[in-house]
Amino acid sequence: MLYAVARGFYLLLAYVVRYRKRVVLENLRNSFPEKSGAEIEKLAHQFYWHFSQVMVEVIKLATMPAAELKRRVLFRNPEVLERHFANQRTVLGLSSHAGNWEWVLTSGALWLSAHTDGVYKPLSNPFFESFMYRLRTRMGSGLIPMRDTLRDMVQRKGEVRVVSMLSDQAAGPEDRPYWTTFMNQDAGFYTSTERLATRFRCPVVYVSIRRLRQGYYEIVLTELYDGDSPLPANDFPLTAAFVHQLEQDIRLFPPDYLWTHRRWKHKRVTE
Repeated sequence: MLYAVARGFYLLLAYVVRYRKRVVLENLRNSFPEKSGAEIEKLAHQFYWHFSQVMVEVIKLATMPAAELKRRVLFRNPEVLERHFANQRTVLGLSSHAGNWEWVLTSGALWLSAHTDGVYKPLSNPFFESFMYRLRTRMGSGLIPMRDTLRDMVQRKGEVRVVSMLSDQAAGPEDRPYWTTFMNQDAGFYTSTERLATRFRCPVVYVSIRRLRQGYYEIVLTELYDGDSPLPANDFPLTAAFVHQLEQDIRLFPPDYLWTHRRWKHKRVTE
């Protein structure tokens, strides 16, 4: 029934309100310059269908039993995290707005032996902030406002847990970002991963969420840093590795990324 509702959302978003259609098409054209106009239009519609499914899946999360969520989100290799938990480590999990990103944190609370916390940006609307907070924490996960991340890491230093971050957010020039080419475009990324991993000796894991079929996903973990090896100063190998992994995922599953996001809105400042 909910996927029938999703079909209605798709028709509304793609054909009636044309939700951020200009942004979607611009992002796709710039990311896949080798594709024809017809191919770009097809990708856009595939994205709107994916996005509509995610919308109803988020709604379903409000009432979904834990057993059903665990059945629908498969962690392929949780041992990547579990071996760090056994060594009493806090692990940084780097994820993105791909697949159903809202199911990553909540399902992690069911699959993993340690606590899961998500770094997030609180919503300005009090009603939606309250609703999404309850949704994201109902399986036992915690939330950390982005501005409080460092304070939280200091206060809970040494706690065995995962701190999950959506690391594909657009960092502006004022954030002193790591600039690189991402999907054929200049993009700035936050560099907090390097600073937190170095200061707190945190292993870093890339979290890939992929759609298997309608309503079912798998999560594949890739270790980017063991938490012990020295990291070069004034360099950002972990962020670069994250960008590389994310671009690989997007190219494998182009419709499953959040193309309505103005990811490339900031421009590199040149002197």
